[in-house]
Amino acid sequence: MLETFHSVRKLFYIIIAFIGVPVNVVAIAILSRGKCGLSTCTCRYLLSMAAADLLSVVTAVILRRISFYFPATFLDIYPICSVIFVVMCVSRDCSVWFTVTFTFDRFILICCERLKTKHCSGKTAGLVLGITGVLLCFKNVPFCFIFEPREIINHVTWYCDVKNYYYTETGWLIYSKLNRILTPLLPFILILLFNILTVRHILVVSRVRRALRGQNKGENQSDPEMENRRRSIVLLFTISGCFILLWLTTVLNYLYYNIAGTNPNDYNDSEYIFGQLGYMLQNLSLCTNTFIYVVTQAKFRQAFVNAVQYPFSSLLRVIRLLATKNDKSIKGGRDGEPDRKVSGGASQRKDTTTDRSDVSERPWKEIIFYPTQNYLSDAYPPRP
Repeated sequence: MLETFHSVRKLFYIIIAFIGVPVNVVAIAILSRGKCGLSTCTCRYLLSMAAADLLSVVTAVILRRISFYFPATFLDIYPICSVIFVVMCVSRDCSVWFTVTFTFDRFILICCERLKTKHCSGKTAGLVLGITGVLLCFKNVPFCFIFEPREIINHVTWYCDVKNYYYTETGWLIYSKLNRILTPLLPFILILLFNILTVRHILVVSRVRRALRGQNKGENQSDPEMENRRRSIVLLFTISGCFILLWLTTVLNYLYYNIAGTNPNDYNDSEYIFGQLGYMLQNLSLCTNTFIYVVTQAKFRQAFVNAVQYPFSSLLRVIRLLATKNDKSIKGGRDGEPDRKVSGGASQRKDTTTDRSDVSERPWKEIIFYPTQNYLSDAYPPRP
């Protein structure tokens, strides 16, 4: 059973690596242009989330899994593996907390009329994201001091092992608990809370507006104000809902670990698979936001389709150019053909009008083919 699960998990991470990098790169390119029908404030939040997701895919999925499936590479050298681990923790935290800041921004926009003008701006968004990123970097600095090399071969230190005092000293135990609470338990609760408050506000406002406009329950008259906010509401609920669903297994595993007091190293097969499934789903969340934008945002969808078609259209233009040059070279060669002797001794130029016409009238299309994180995750070193 475990062998089958390990094969499925390996294939899953390969797919995530091949999908996660290009979709996040395309999302960054589209959002950075700011021509996707979203406000500057929203674009900055979504752009920061895409950048954090991309960095998480590179570190947690690609670099980390390379060391798992292909051991004894340069990535296993002591300084490199420790740096990868710290960057992985920072990118994971940024991905989670940028989602929290975006959810809070949408909550302010929808529920707080007095604050939205001041808070929901591009300048405020940049300030909030910058402060959040700096704080999360400082939060993960202690991880730089918990590792030691496992082996020294030819004066080269290999592999990263956690020092014993990380599991025994009071300060490190408190830090470990706080780290696991800050990611993902607290963000999970905050996102859930903001969404509940937003839904409650929408229901109350809709009820009041229907009463003021004298709308009966049996009527289906649209509300212009709610229609204007519909796009923000849909974007908020899809991103937040996807985050909650994909991180739910991880949170349940965290609660089980703390309530039952079971060491993950002592898990049976079912508990082990459940924990690993949580890590797989949380890594899947690194690739979902771009597809959410495609489904919910018409202009972003069009920009995404254009970006996907761009390599093929560029290739087609190159083929057209080469075909055109080839046609010109054929015509030029036939125009410059030397005179030939015919019977009677008269020197006449062969009439190539028919041939040239045939070449010029032959469509080039005939010779062209159309290409139609992980808290408590396996990233954390196991208890010795």
